Amino acid sequence: MDRAEKREFVTELNGVFKEAGSVVVAHYAGLTVAQMSDLRTKMRVAGGTVKVAKNSLAKIALQGTESEGISDLFSGMTVLAYSEDPVVAPKVAVEFAKANKNLVVLGGAMGATVLDENGVKSLATMPSLDELRGKLIGMISTPATRVATVVAAPATQIARVLSAKSQKDDAAA
Repeated sequence: MDRAEKREFVTELNGVFKEAGSVVVAHYAGLTVAQMSDLRTKMRVAGGTVKVAKNSLAKIALQGTESEGISDLFSGMTVLAYSEDPVVAPKVAVEFAKANKNLVVLGGAMGATVLDENGVKSLATMPSLDELRGKLIGMISTPATRVATVVAAPATQIARVLSAKSQKDDAAA
């Protein structure tokens, strides 16, 4: 990389650190090219991104961002996983690390909050924004269904009473 490319990469990475919902830092020593491609594919499908960044450039990119506290995680062969949804990157990274012991989650950041390995794992167990939206819509629509049932119930009961009265009158006649 020449200086202009490095400068552009640092600017791009700085934007990632400012805009991402969460960032996960992991060691990837020992992963094959196929495993790394698999990780990238899984992350992309879920809505995240995986990037290998030179540690010195990543530390420069962290300067002036809320995530500056994770700069000490950048040593050795590190990879960044990030996503707009704060849960996506941790979830995919932790699931991938369970199946591939060569990916070791070191920590990460969610805004100004610095996360250790356990923090990333805790974040990975939370439902994603889409799952939360689905649950919320379900909770909102359930009471509406119940209200419609309750409102319709008196009309149904009146119809039953009238039907029973009609049958009684028919039987009496």
